[in-house]
Amino acid sequence: MSLTLWSAADVVAQIDTFDTVIDARSEGEYALDHLPGAVNWPTLNDEERKLIGTLYKQVNQFEAKKRGAALAARNIAGHIEREVIEKPKDWKPLAYCWRGGKRSGSLSLILDQIGFRVALLEGGYKVFRAAMLQDIPQRVQPLHFQVICGTTGSGKTRLLHALAHAGAQVLDLEALASHRSSVLGAIPGQPQPTQKHFDSLIWDALRKLDPSRPVYVESESKKVGNVAIPTSLVEQMRNSPCLDLSLPITERVALLLEDYDFFVTDPTHFCERLEALTEIRGKATVSAWKELVVNGGVETVVHDLLTQHYDPVYLQSMARNFSQYAHARALEPRDRSVGAMQELAGALVQAPLHASVMSGAG
Repeated sequence: MSLTLWSAADVVAQIDTFDTVIDARSEGEYALDHLPGAVNWPTLNDEERKLIGTLYKQVNQFEAKKRGAALAARNIAGHIEREVIEKPKDWKPLAYCWRGGKRSGSLSLILDQIGFRVALLEGGYKVFRAAMLQDIPQRVQPLHFQVICGTTGSGKTRLLHALAHAGAQVLDLEALASHRSSVLGAIPGQPQPTQKHFDSLIWDALRKLDPSRPVYVESESKKVGNVAIPTSLVEQMRNSPCLDLSLPITERVALLLEDYDFFVTDPTHFCERLEALTEIRGKATVSAWKELVVNGGVETVVHDLLTQHYDPVYLQSMARNFSQYAHARALEPRDRSVGAMQELAGALVQAPLHASVMSGAG
């Protein structure tokens, strides 16, 4: 037999050694979170799990096991016919389920009998997640962050994308969170990951970073939308050197109207998001902003949001939370354009330790 049990710690350290990572749980469990890169081959799907659970409670364990075995065998046969027939003999998969190993064990046993070198994650997803969370601080500790600061609309995300394009290492937390990290930052039609999946996405990103090179990251609060950044990562970022990106207010308003174009095309959505500011800014102010939005005054509302709400809150937060913000290096692109951000990114990559970087001087 070539079936081997792998500990969660070993999988955390060597997950890339497997040709395929197979999640044998149901599609609903998989959607909540899964190991990075895993494919979903349910031994029992959501409806089947519900059926077997009902039999277990209302009839007895033996009847539930018989029906479950029949469903599992049928599903495993389908996975083999669809996914395994073309696999070479040296294919090396890792399989896991929730905790007990019955679902992944059934699949693994058949793959083992075929002759594949099968690894089974001992303790399943639950134990892996615990090991992964313990590993995150170890991944964070040796990294050297450069925190891109700047008031809302200064182009932090554009610069981060330009840095990635220029070959720099970046950690794009907003992309991982599917959120633009403000009260108005929800992206229409794009739900955020669960907290568990966000943790997994961050761990997967961290483990691919080279500690010998700087890592650029935006200055985020503890949460990006509804998901929280791991504490060890927040603390490391807040104690790291800062880069202070700035643009004139007119450029910032224009940038936000470009990046949040759905606020212009869908004023109803913009008004709904503004409601979230009622407690902070007051009902009269928010009502006035909503009236402006409906009457085509989105630009005025964005200007007011920046000067009256976002800028004061952001500057207070940065001074309070980021220990090196007072000594941040100044970054002044010539304008908000992608081209200007690419020029600035190129200068940073070529001379990352200069005391000041100005892309548009002259």
